[in-house]
Amino acid sequence: MSTDTTASVSTHILDTSIGRPAAAVAVTLAARSGSDAPWVTLGGSATDADGRCKDLPALPEGTTHVRLDFETEAYFFNKQAEAQQDAPRVRDSGAFFPEVAITFAVVPGEHFHVPLLLNPFGYSVYRGS
Repeated sequence: MSTDTTASVSTHILDTSIGRPAAAVAVTLAARSGSDAPWVTLGGSATDADGRCKDLPALPEGTTHVRLDFETEAYFFNKQAEAQQDAPRVRDSGAFFPEVAITFAVVPGEHFHVPLLLNPFGYSVYRGS
């Protein structure tokens, strides 16, 4: 929950190649308090069956920038392995982007929901609600 002195962050991932949530993707949250400050890893989570991370750590007071790191390589490797149980191998790599790092600015007292729309060869993000 956000207070007047902190921001809060949430995310979810949709796999647009199959039109479904991306489950079991590891997500790491880092923050810093200024453009020149070092990044501090606050912790991580993994997406649930609905593609959501419901237990990301709270941001410390004074946070100005946030980075979400999504470990997409393992997700696509596992997805490809499942698909190949019944079909021949169609490509060598499960993901062009083995990880996706999204960095954005935050302001105290606001909530920032950052959805990731993902497929094996591209992604997009936006500030959601």
